[in-house]
Amino acid sequence: MADQIWLEEMRQVLDEVYRDRDRAAVREVYSCASAHVHLTADMLAQLNEVPEGAYTRREMAEAINGVVRGRGRQDTLGLLERPPPIEAVESTAEAARAAWDDTPLEALNPTPAASEPEVPEFREPGRPPPEDEER
Repeated sequence: MADQIWLEEMRQVLDEVYRDRDRAAVREVYSCASAHVHLTADMLAQLNEVPEGAYTRREMAEAINGVVRGRGRQDTLGLLERPPPIEAVESTAEAARAAWDDTPLEALNPTPAASEPEVPEFREPGRPPPEDEER
C-alpha cells in the first residue's frame, strides 16, 4: 500500500510543480513534496539524490526513477510514468492479419493528411477576369 501512496503523492507533487511551467529545479520539487504528509523522510531522501538542475516533468520523473532503480526499490515502490512500450508494426495483430490476407504492410501505416482544397485566386471587385479564363 505504501508504494501506491508514494506513486500517487509523487504524481500529485509533479502536477503541482509543473502546473504552470515547463521546467523546475529539484529544490522546488522537494519543497512541494515535503508539504505532503504521506511522503516519509526516506521517500524524500530519494529526491535529495537527484542531481541539482532544472528539469522538465518527464526528465524529473526519469531522474526519480533512476534513483529508485539505483536503490533497487522499483519492485516495492514502483516507477513514475513508465513510457509505453514501442511495438513494431510487423509484430502487431494487424500485421498478422495483413500477412494472412496478403495485404502489404504499407497499408497499415497511417495515411497522410489530405491535401489542401483548391482555393480560387483572389480577384479585386470590378476588375475584369484574365483573358485566358473561360466564362
